[in-house]
Amino acid sequence: MISCHYDALDEPAMVVLAKKLATCLSAPLLMTFSGSIGAGKTTLIRAVLRAMGIDGPIKSPTFSLVETYSVDRFDLNHFDLYRIQDERELDYLGLRDFFTDHSVCFIEWPERSQWCLDSADIQCSITIQGLRRRLHFNALTACGEKVLACLDTP
Repeated sequence: MISCHYDALDEPAMVVLAKKLATCLSAPLLMTFSGSIGAGKTTLIRAVLRAMGIDGPIKSPTFSLVETYSVDRFDLNHFDLYRIQDERELDYLGLRDFFTDHSVCFIEWPERSQWCLDSADIQCSITIQGLRRRLHFNALTACGEKVLACLDTP
């Protein structure tokens, strides 16, 4: 298993990391993002989408549950499970239909679904340490290892 850590002192540092991550992504991939409210999960995902050429509004899917964006290589589905109370709600919403061979899925608050935790290729946890953010990435599959190996190259 490959893991790596990054320290981001401010939002521009998160944007630099997001640009690198955007170049490393390939489908299919499921990546989870954990951290407290305000840790920077949505900030990082929004910066990845910007780096992939999404110019329009990028809203947090806190109320809509999922926002889908088409980029040149795949569809990127951004989920926010914060408001999910019971994992069975995800089945009613057709969550698994978004996971295809041509999609990258980013899931905030994966702790709300054991299935999301068990299915992840990469887990990212973000912690606040003073004014900076510490990002810890764990690859759980060969696909995840490929992405993190790319991310860790200069």
